[in-house]
Formats: sequence, structure tokens, C-alpha cells
Amino acid sequence: MTVAKTSRHHNRDSELAILHERTQALNLYEFWSANNETEHEATNNLQKFTKAVPHIWKYADVFPCLEKAGELIDMYDSERRSLIMCNPALEGQIATTTTMFAAYRINNPNEIAPAHRHSPNAIRFGLTGSTNFTGVEGEDITFGFGDLVLTPHDTWHNHGNEGEGGAVNLSVLDMPLVNTLNATYFEHDYFEEDEKGEKILKDVQEARFPNDYSQRVYGNGGLLPRSESHHRGTGDASPMYVYRWEPTRQALENLRDRDGSLYDGVLVEYVDPTTGQAPYSTMTFFAQMLRPGEATLASKQNASLIYTVIEGSGHSIIGGRRFDWNPFDTFCVPGGEWVEHANGSPSNDAILFVSSDEPALKALRFYMRHGRTPEGDLAVIS
Repeated sequence: MTVAKTSRHHNRDSELAILHERTQALNLYEFWSANNETEHEATNNLQKFTKAVPHIWKYADVFPCLEKAGELIDMYDSERRSLIMCNPALEGQIATTTTMFAAYRINNPNEIAPAHRHSPNAIRFGLTGSTNFTGVEGEDITFGFGDLVLTPHDTWHNHGNEGEGGAVNLSVLDMPLVNTLNATYFEHDYFEEDEKGEKILKDVQEARFPNDYSQRVYGNGGLLPRSESHHRGTGDASPMYVYRWEPTRQALENLRDRDGSLYDGVLVEYVDPTTGQAPYSTMTFFAQMLRPGEATLASKQNASLIYTVIEGSGHSIIGGRRFDWNPFDTFCVPGGEWVEHANGSPSNDAILFVSSDEPALKALRFYMRHGRTPEGDLAVIS
């Protein structure tokens, strides 16, 4: 096939208009520039997409809505009572950032939702109450403030509240990413075999492990039992399903007198005890401590971050805007935004729970992070 050399003949504009009409009808994008003045326009257009923006959800504003939902929405009406934090720039998408969503969930006293499973990875983080409940693949977990519970992809689990008081927890899922990959599914019919081998539909899983199994097997850092199987139906996810707050808080405390990071203060990552890597291939989680009066230098990464305040108060500068935060507020830092944090208290710590899609970017070899040095120069942060 011979391609004729482009010429500037007199009817070029009209022929381009006809060509454009044809390509539009065929749902084609014209990846070229019509003249030197718009040389890079076609390439720039390829990079256009709807980006999340920094935003904060104030718990004091959200909780009355959550409490009212607890009054009005019965477990028989809906298996869950959650308010998902939707980024205002994502045009109606159910997403906090482009890859994750976070939600506040309230569980009324003495209610357990039917078992289900799904392809997105999820976590629950206790905010209020001490009787939050999640049963994961036969391990019954009752949890409270600061406890992190994993519900890895494809694991059967129940959610609820085993006690008399109300309980609120934070949920974080990688569902927006899984949706983009066209890999989302939910399954709600849970069957167990009876003594005769017949399958019976059940709402709640039978316990197959002690309720302290995760702590008993994986709770001693640096010591991994070889006599236990670590394949629990979680694929590549962590087999440790609950990370308790007391040892997490102590880990932060143990590092109080260290220099810490100029960009993060004191930072501890929740990891898979069998590999030392992130608990999920798509998300990881951190506990971050800003000591009294501590302020970080500005940094920027292409991973997206969701912060939930656990203790104390302070503020963050994200993309040049100031966001003041208090306990249980949640705010997001979309990938590519500069961020710096400050604890304004001269006497109290500020503790943040951080969710990040860093592992997904690292798996694809895309992850980058930069920061400003004390002198104001740009530096790569490893």
C-alpha cells in the first residue's frame, strides 16, 4: 500500500471535516495534530481523565446521618448500613479515590449479617464500641477501637455486632480498581455440608478456628510457626486476619525517641507475617504518629492515600489547601498531590490510620515518591 505525501491542497479543510465525521461515527479517536500549533494536543488529550481531588469528611457531620440510618434501616431491609465517602470530583462514581473507597459503617446491638464473599479486598477498622464482629473463613473475630480486620478477596465473612451497644467501624475496599479491571463479583449464598454430606444454606459460618487464632499463630513478630498451614483461602493475601491496636500502638511508642521520617513522622506498616510484604497485592495500611508539635516536610507520590484520624488533632496541607482534622475525620490525598502534616498540640500525639494503593503501583513498576528537602530541593524518597 502506498501512502501519498500530505499536500496543502485547497480543499484540505473540507476533506478533514469529512474525515472527522467518519471517524466520529466509527467511535475512533484521531491521534494526530492538524497543524504545528497544536503539535502535542493529541498526546495531551490521551492523558485526560477524571481525577480525584483532596477532600475531607468530618465525622461530626457524618455521624448523625449514620445514627439515623441505624434507626431507620433494619437488618431485614439491608445487610449493611454504610455511608461511602464519594470524591466530589469523580462525577458520581462510588469512590473516595480512583482506586479505593472508604465508608463509615454502623452496626446495631446484637445483629449479624448473612455470610457473603466478593472479589474486592476489604478491611474493617474499629472506631467505636468493643463488640464489632467479623467472622472470616471460620475465624470469629470480635474487635474494638483501633483493631484492623482483613476480609481478603474470595473469603466468606459475616459482619455485625455481638454486644448491647452500638458500634461504628471504617471500611476500606479496592473496589473502584477491581471495577476498572472488570473483575468484581459478589456471592451471597453460603452452604455448609451436614453429617450426611448434604449442602445446607446457612446465614452464619460455623467456627473452624479458635477466635484468637490470628493472634496465637501470627502475633509474635519474627517467629513463624512451621507446623501450621498458612493457606487459608486468601490467595496472596495475608493469613493473619486481625491486627490488634495494643501492639500497634506500642510499636509506635517504641519508636517515639527515634528520629523518624522527615515526611511521615513515625510510620508502621501492617504486613503479611509470612512474607513481610503488604497484606494485599492492591492495598497496604499504616499507623502514623505525629509527636507533639511535629510537622512533616512536603512529599508527593503517585499512590493515592486515605487518612482516618485515630487520636489527636492537627492539619494537613494538600495541593496547597489546608484541611483541619479531628478524631475519626477522614481525608484523601489523590496520587500526584503534594501533602504535609502538622500536629499543633504541644502535649498530645496525633495518630492517623492510612490506606494506600501503593502495592498495586509497585507491582506494575509505576510507583514514585518525591519530597522537598529542608533546603527546598526536590529529592527522591525511597
